[in-house]
Amino acid sequence: MTIKPDTTIEIPDELGAVHFVGIGGSGMSGIARLFLSAGHRVTGSDVRESSNIDALRELGADIVIGHHADNVGDAEALVVTGALWQDNPEYRLALDNGLPVLHRSQALAWLIRRQRLVAVAGAHGKTTSTGMIVTGLLGIDADPSFVNGGVIESLGVSAARGSGELFVVEADESDGSFLLYDTSVALITNVDPDHLDHYGSLEAFEDAFVTFADNASEFVVISSDDVGATRVAARLTHERVITFGEAEDATVRVHSIDTNGPVALSVDVDGETYSTRLRVPGRHNAINAAGAFAVLVGLGFDAAPSLEAISGFGGTERRFELHGVVDRVSVFDDYAHHPTEVAAALSAARTVVGEGRIIAVHQPHLYSRTRLFAQEFADVLEEFADETVVLDVYGAREDPEPGVTGALVAERFTDPSRVAFVADWQEAADHTARIARPGDYVITLGCGDVYRIVPQLLGALEVERGVTRE
Repeated sequence: MTIKPDTTIEIPDELGAVHFVGIGGSGMSGIARLFLSAGHRVTGSDVRESSNIDALRELGADIVIGHHADNVGDAEALVVTGALWQDNPEYRLALDNGLPVLHRSQALAWLIRRQRLVAVAGAHGKTTSTGMIVTGLLGIDADPSFVNGGVIESLGVSAARGSGELFVVEADESDGSFLLYDTSVALITNVDPDHLDHYGSLEAFEDAFVTFADNASEFVVISSDDVGATRVAARLTHERVITFGEAEDATVRVHSIDTNGPVALSVDVDGETYSTRLRVPGRHNAINAAGAFAVLVGLGFDAAPSLEAISGFGGTERRFELHGVVDRVSVFDDYAHHPTEVAAALSAARTVVGEGRIIAVHQPHLYSRTRLFAQEFADVLEEFADETVVLDVYGAREDPEPGVTGALVAERFTDPSRVAFVADWQEAADHTARIARPGDYVITLGCGDVYRIVPQLLGALEVERGVTRE
């Protein structure tokens, strides 16, 4: 079993030396960075080296590779991620020695208590929306502090401490930990069913979003278009709710969306219309931008400079991120791991691929999600990609389920000639290289470790096409 937040734990008023187990992840490394900037001594461990670990070491963190009980040293508190298994030796030692063990969301909630918090939640779109809000606030000189789930391209970091009063955080609903925050402004991008392995039912999932929104002390921004979000909005008792989207009655209405290349859009608010062109493609990013804009105008910032500042957002790590080009075959990586996200990522790619084809390399995430959504994944992959290579399931926090493999997705295609289930990564890379043509986009999809296949894909393309990458 993996580790869930223990809301009964009594967190000391002061935390001295803090040890992070799994410190290299995008979320954990960001929180560790903030603890360092707040003057805490930070130690940590992870299973492999990474650029995040290199950056933290430069800031003064003491980090070792491998998990051993001795790594805890004289730490006064342990911070863990939900992806950690309960037999982890550092976690077991902390429990045996009576050290406070904080889920990463609890550590962040403790660190940012008493600050004016903008929390972004939703089944998808959180990282991009958070990045857009941060970029917008920086562009109008509000200088927020922030923790995002991915590195913001223009900043090169996923977290930083600013001089302004606002703190922007990507709030994780997957295990209910987004309810731990003392939220001032709540942004809900959507309430698409997900994480039902934790909540048990759609009703419980939506209940959590109602609680999250109604607990916001200032106002709520919520999608006017998403079906789940509209159900949640109808149940809210909050005095100030701002809706955003394409619906005619949205408080902030987005329209005139042009997806030919980087997306252009117009938004209506308070009887005025404002227009811009983003640096990122896809209709979904026009909607994300409208939500970020609604947050900024809700906070009282002027509309025109706010939208212009948001338009400077250049993307985040693992969101349609280009890694290399070999003989005009471009290899991208994207974090999409839910059918709606996959559809959004691939449709955005379609607007910029031109005459080329889209080859999706899909890594299913979680056995439960694969079992529940195999048909939905097959449908969107077949609709939005020209060719699909399905890898095996990345189980993350779950034990394997008999019969649940990537084949569950592949065998649900109506046209089997357009999909291949290839469990071996090198064979998958070789197959992808054989079918790719100049002008094609190869896009890896998943929130597991599928990004690690990218060097193999580029290498296989070099061998197949007899040229080196550009």
